[in-house]
Amino acid sequence: MSKQLHENIVLYDKKFAPFIPYSEIKERVAALANRMRKEYEGNNNLVFLVVLNGAFMFAAELLGELDVNGVVSFIKLSSYRGNSTTGVVDDVLGLDCNIEGRTVVIIEDIVDTGITMQHLLDSLKKKHPARVDIATMFFKPESFRGNYEVKFVAMELPKEFIVGFGLDYDGLGRNYKDIYKLVNERG
Repeated sequence: MSKQLHENIVLYDKKFAPFIPYSEIKERVAALANRMRKEYEGNNNLVFLVVLNGAFMFAAELLGELDVNGVVSFIKLSSYRGNSTTGVVDDVLGLDCNIEGRTVVIIEDIVDTGITMQHLLDSLKKKHPARVDIATMFFKPESFRGNYEVKFVAMELPKEFIVGFGLDYDGLGRNYKDIYKLVNERG
């Protein structure tokens, strides 16, 4: 059973406080799906590329709201250890469908510095898609160092380390529907 938003949660050695309720997430995802539906209406050459592990909850909500035809595929990348990025992207699980000449929509949980996404974009470019768009649940413009467009953003965030709705701290916290932010316990 998931904790209620009004309670702090503890994951390993860190405390996280309530930040964004699931009800707001659902509203943002529905609004994003409306924008995307208009963009891709009539496009029968779509590939939705879900970045695991973090984007699984966002992808399920988004694709359930989207109502457009497309192939769904998964890729697993990682650049985080604990609560900070390593700056090195590890390919874990690769793309399993042909994207040449197709519209690829990357579904990502969060675009922070943009290092992981840049790696993925560079890899996809070699496979000659017609176009690649990015849809993310969360975007941190203050942290972003990429020089590419993040076309579909459900919600912008400040520089906070968050968990819940697919995002984790060393594997824990993904299962919470609400979003929690790291509590700075320094006095």
